[in-house]
Amino acid sequence: MQLTDEEIAAMTPAERRDLILRLAPHPGGLPSRRTMDRLRKWRTVLMLVCAAALIPWTVYLAITLPSHYVARNWVATWVGFDILLLAMMVLTALAGWKRKQFVFPTAFATGVLLICDAWFDVMTSQRGGDLTQALLSALLVELPLAFVLIAGPLRLLRYVAIRHGMIHPDSHLWRMPIPIPDLYPSQSLPPTR
Repeated sequence: MQLTDEEIAAMTPAERRDLILRLAPHPGGLPSRRTMDRLRKWRTVLMLVCAAALIPWTVYLAITLPSHYVARNWVATWVGFDILLLAMMVLTALAGWKRKQFVFPTAFATGVLLICDAWFDVMTSQRGGDLTQALLSALLVELPLAFVLIAGPLRLLRYVAIRHGMIHPDSHLWRMPIPIPDLYPSQSLPPTR
């Protein structure tokens, strides 16, 4: 059976998604639905427990930490952080250049590291020229680059989801389900907005 471009264009989004799923290969070795559900539940519980524990810990630190502290290994800390940031930037550049999906996590992580870098640069700077330089660097370089590194792959992920019939073109990315149709066959295409 052959489908013409016109016949495909006339299909509903749900019909296109069904066609894509029927044509997609079914790799072996995928965990069972029960295992995937159990892992998802445990990870969700773990994150909620950690978030709940972080609240009193943050309050405790706010009350007990000194306003002035001399740090050990200051140089090693910053140089190590910058080496990590450099490695993530190189991995992101390589993944983007080679058009690999690995660009999604590396770009996102690099963007988060840039936000952390901007925060710590500003918060640990002395008043005057040091603080001015940190603020300018954060506002003109680190935060805009972080935005590009986080928003760009998210937009690309959304485009891929639309292209593969996972979400409607006018839906937001956070409506996109995890694309494992073999485990969740009853999951229908999310409605628009």
